[in-house]
Amino acid sequence: MSNAEHTRSLDSSVPTPGHPGQGAGRTSDMTGTRTTAPSTRRGHIGLIVVGSLATGLTAALLLVLVVFAGAAEPVVTGSAMLAFGLGWTMLAALSVWRTDQPQRWALVPAAYFAVVGAALLLFSPGDGALSLLGWAWPPLLLALLAWTVVRARRHLRSRTRPLVLYPVLAALALSAVGGALETIAVSADSGQAAGGRMVDVGGHRLYLACRGTGSPTVVLENGFGEDTPSWAWIVKDIAPDTRVCVYDRAGQGWSESAAGPQDGVQLAADLHTLLERAAVPGPYVLAGHSVGGTYALTFAARYPQQVAGMVLLDSSTPQQFTALPDYPAAYSSGRRLSALLPPLARVGLWRLVAAGAFDGISPQARSQELALAATTRELSSQRVEWSELPAAFTQAQALTDLNGKPLIVVTAGLWQQAGWSAAQDQLAGLSTNSSQRTVSGADHTALLYNEAMSANSSQAIRDVVSAIRTGTPLKA
Repeated sequence: MSNAEHTRSLDSSVPTPGHPGQGAGRTSDMTGTRTTAPSTRRGHIGLIVVGSLATGLTAALLLVLVVFAGAAEPVVTGSAMLAFGLGWTMLAALSVWRTDQPQRWALVPAAYFAVVGAALLLFSPGDGALSLLGWAWPPLLLALLAWTVVRARRHLRSRTRPLVLYPVLAALALSAVGGALETIAVSADSGQAAGGRMVDVGGHRLYLACRGTGSPTVVLENGFGEDTPSWAWIVKDIAPDTRVCVYDRAGQGWSESAAGPQDGVQLAADLHTLLERAAVPGPYVLAGHSVGGTYALTFAARYPQQVAGMVLLDSSTPQQFTALPDYPAAYSSGRRLSALLPPLARVGLWRLVAAGAFDGISPQARSQELALAATTRELSSQRVEWSELPAAFTQAQALTDLNGKPLIVVTAGLWQQAGWSAAQDQLAGLSTNSSQRTVSGADHTALLYNEAMSANSSQAIRDVVSAIRTGTPLKA
């Protein structure tokens, strides 16, 4: 190989003139002719770059998906940052020990990620503090990345610089830009919806909005990942006939967060206090969608005198873990996913993913839901709620009989998981005065979001209200 060819090799071990501190490989013979001394460090810098960064990424995935699966946002993000710091540290150390291209500059990003990760794990800041930091960390990270590019161009002579290192830095830069835009978007979207009010239930306030007049009052219970705007079509349909109220559970929608996790019994206590302090007279018709139906069952078990009737809209079952053979595995996967969503939302990725959600509800309601669903606060609250679901399902099993109160079970006909239909039959058996209806063209969310399909949900609610008013049994 000629000297020119040797210079153009992928991972040249011969220092290039003009690069500071890289004349160590040169010596002179007795005639003064400069020659190249054999190097004792023949490690390939390209392999070290790939191996170090891949190690950091692998360690991050292992920590967030296995070791700290389902953990809070500071733990997930902090552990990932420490793993990234490990990768950059390996790049600096191995390049010094094994090659003639020392990349000591990598210690700077290593220190950045290690310090940030350790601080998150040590101080465990809440969503408010992390949101404030959203104004600071994106420009700091962008400045670090710009500095890193300059140093890498000067010291790293390998095809892995444009093929591996630069894409990694570009991904980090995109996360910084996304984080800045997300911080701005959340700040612009903050505020309370018009038409509702905040009610103190003891240590935190819940958002409540009521429309219409008449008795009994219908109280709507959100499903998992839903907020009050999800009921827009149903509220519009029910309000002309009777009073209908929607509310957000603690930490979700426009409600304030509770001091800690809440199981089904605590959620029922919150709702009971909310209706009492807001002077919404009972007894109520409870209508719950998905897991909201499970929460309604717990409320009925705890406060039977406050429940006049129920409507369960494609409701979860209290026997969710035993009646549905595929649910335990789905729950385990969901637990891991729920912990990843707040960090993804922090850099704006979840806002992009959720852009197609809530399709079908009115434009204003969809805009509100999208603004709420993309926030780290909402997603962090959902992570906590997900962790409490096993307890909530067990608590809902306390209700074994509605004592003849009118009950309508509405089931979506599409995309039913194994055991779902039988579970819906079991729910209908909670009352001797019940009716079960299947909406053949609807999937799980269409019973709320699709205007035409949601009319079936509204009709079920009106039928229960009518049965209570007239004292007549429901038609099977």
